[in-house]
Parts: sequence; C-alpha cells; structure tokens
Amino acid sequence: MADSFDNQTIHQIHPHAAGIDIGSDAHWVSVGAGVTSPSVRQFGCFTADLYAMAAWLKECKVTTVAMESTGVYWIPVFQILETQGLEVRLVNAHSVKTVPGRKSDVLDCQWLQQLHSYGLLSGSFRPEDQICVLRSYVRQRERLTQSASVHIQRMQKALVEMNLQLNRVVSDITGVTGMRIIRTILSGERDPERLAALKDPRAKRSVAEIAAALHGDYRAEHLFVLQQEVQLYDTYREQIQQCDQQIEQCLSQFESRPESDAPLPPRPQGRKPSRNAPPFDLRSHLYRISGVDFTQIDGLEALTVQTILSEIGLDPTRFPSAKHFVSWLGLCPGSHISGGKILSSKTRKVSNRAATAFRMAAHSLANSHTALGAFYRRIRSRLGPPKAITATAHKLARIFYHLWVTGERYEDPGVDYYEQQYQERVLKHLEKRASQLGFQLTPVTASKEVS
Repeated sequence: MADSFDNQTIHQIHPHAAGIDIGSDAHWVSVGAGVTSPSVRQFGCFTADLYAMAAWLKECKVTTVAMESTGVYWIPVFQILETQGLEVRLVNAHSVKTVPGRKSDVLDCQWLQQLHSYGLLSGSFRPEDQICVLRSYVRQRERLTQSASVHIQRMQKALVEMNLQLNRVVSDITGVTGMRIIRTILSGERDPERLAALKDPRAKRSVAEIAAALHGDYRAEHLFVLQQEVQLYDTYREQIQQCDQQIEQCLSQFESRPESDAPLPPRPQGRKPSRNAPPFDLRSHLYRISGVDFTQIDGLEALTVQTILSEIGLDPTRFPSAKHFVSWLGLCPGSHISGGKILSSKTRKVSNRAATAFRMAAHSLANSHTALGAFYRRIRSRLGPPKAITATAHKLARIFYHLWVTGERYEDPGVDYYEQQYQERVLKHLEKRASQLGFQLTPVTASKEVS
C-alpha cells in the first residue's frame, strides 16, 4: 500500500542520476537499482580512476551527478566529470541528512542518488570557471598576506626584546623608515643617531625622537631571530608580487563590460590606498570587468571588491533579489520558528569569504564621517559592536547588490541621512500610538506660538 502511494505521488525528477560519496582514498558511486549490476562501484582517487568513473557513468546513461563537498577531494572529481559532459551538482554535507541507523560509504552514495533523483538536493553556489581561477589566485594572496603579517609580529617581538621601541616612533615598522632602519641594524650599525638619520622625509617624528627609541640592548640571539624573520618576510613579499602578476594577467583575460566604456569615476576624496595594494591599477580592472565602480561605496577598497567578486562572480542574476543575496552571505536574521513562536533570530554562522569582506569593511567605518559610518555608530551605541558590524555589513551588501544590478553610481547621502530616517520612523510610531489613545502630537514650536 505504501509503495503504491509513493508511486502515485512521488515522481523522479532526474531518472538518470548518480550519487558519489567522496573520500580521500576512494570514491563510491551509485547509479540506482536496475540500471546495471552491481549498481554501486568503488573507484580509486588517481586520475585514471576518475576517467574510468566518468566512462562507467556514461555507459550507465547517467546525465547528472550529486556529490558532497568533502574537503578538497571533490575538486578533481568535479572538474573531470564536468569536462566529460556530465552535470555535476555540489551538495553541502550539512544539507544531506541520512536516515537513522548504520552509516557506510555505500549507504551514503545510495542516499545521495535517491535524493538527487527525486530533486530533493539543492546545489551549492559555484561561479564560472574563469572566476574560479581568479578566486584561487586571490585566496592564495590572502594566505600569503596573513603569513607575512605573522612574521611582522615576530619582528616586532624581537625588537621589543632588545628594547628597540621603533613601533612607538613610526606608524609601521614595515614602512620605508622602519625597514630601512631594521636592515641597517642587521648590517651592523648600532649608533642611534645614524639610524635615526635614515628616516623618510615624510616621517612625522624628529631625528632626536627616533634616536631616543633606538637605544637598545643588542643581543646576538635576538638579532638572529630578527634577521630570519626579515628574510621570511621578504620571501613572502616576493611570493605576493608573483601572485599579483598572475592576478593581473588573469584579470586582463576577462571580457570588458559595455558599461565600462564610460570613464572611470574619480577616486573618492580622503581615501588612502591600502598598504597591501598591488602594484597595478586594480580599480580600473575591476571597473572594466564589472561595469561598476564599487569602490565608491564607503568602506570598500579595491582589494575588498576583488575578494567579493572572486567569490560571487560577475553575474547578478544568480541571486534573484537583494534578500537572496544577503541570505546567501549569512548577513540576515535567522528564522527558527516552532508552534508559531520565534525561538531564535540569530544570524546563522557561515564560512563565507565574501561575507567576511563585508564585515571587515563595516568595521573600518567606525570613524568614518559618512552616512554608513554614522549608521554603524548609532547601532553600536544601542546594540554593541558585534551586531553593529553585522547590520552595517548587511546594508553594505544591499547597496552593493543594487549597484551590481542597476549599474548606478553610489553617492554618500550625508552623515545625518540614516539618523533622519530613524527619527522619522520614531515620529510616525509615536503619532500612530497617540492616535490610538485619542491624542494628537503637537510640535514644541507650534505649542509655544499658541501660548
């Protein structure tokens, strides 16, 4: 009876579907019962095994495949199957809930095949291949930058251990003045006056102030650590430069958008380029391939925009609306309702680099004399920094999506814009409440004139 009911109500959406359980040493593939015998096969992880898997799936007349995004082991399987003409749907492992009971690789691939055949699996977002190439370079650059920052901290530690207070007289020890002094110290110079004379003309501190901070206790073990950390820092900087070359070459291969024929808007006033900015004009490249100058938005620098576009791609139609976009980013309130009651509305935790970029941009607006900066500070005063960052990142994402879709240019509405909107909402609420109670609000100025 149950089988008859299922056959009448549930129909297969993908009758030629397969499911793959990804592993580090082997992959289990299921093509469904009745297609071939056996319906489940195991394949190795070598490239020849993956091509054999693709050939077997074609023999079974499989057209679409579902598999979990397990670690990085899915990447070669995805790429080879896609090049062989198969539709591959990448599924988040958290979205696939198996039935209670025994768990094995065979049961997992069969479960994936069954869910996919009935259209019960939604694929994870993956941009086009050209964007994936750019994303790989951008992520590698971010990792190299993070590694370089670790060695900067160790350089700072070695200097403090020798009581060289260089960080107190220069804004950045890896700047022109800082690195010039550090390299001269490693070459054997110990005279504070000679070291201080190496300062860049743009440095704010005087020679005497810098010299006072360079009276230190030069010990061999600390100098050894400092030398090694400087060498490692230089190595990572060289790797970053090579990565920038690859990124520039990759960006030059993108087609230009018709909207980019218009001249690039001038850089917003008061914006200083990031110290980690690449040596080429990244802003022009991003404008050419997207048709929008996203750096006009307060808080979004060229590197931030590059990270966002490398994660989301260049096609805004993948997201039907701004609500879908911020939901995918994990920057909107959650919905946990049971029995008609809201149990929780916390923002769900997601591992999303684009969302992290928006959050970092929101945090940079803490002291900004702009509308978004005032919005952040108002939310922070009421709800605290964490919620203020999320709310501001949410607003940044919505503005980003609007420009992405319309191609319009962003203009700062002014530092009082969102505050005025907030006051207007409060006033409307008070007027409505007063009307319900049989009262009428009267402005203070008007009441004084009447009296």
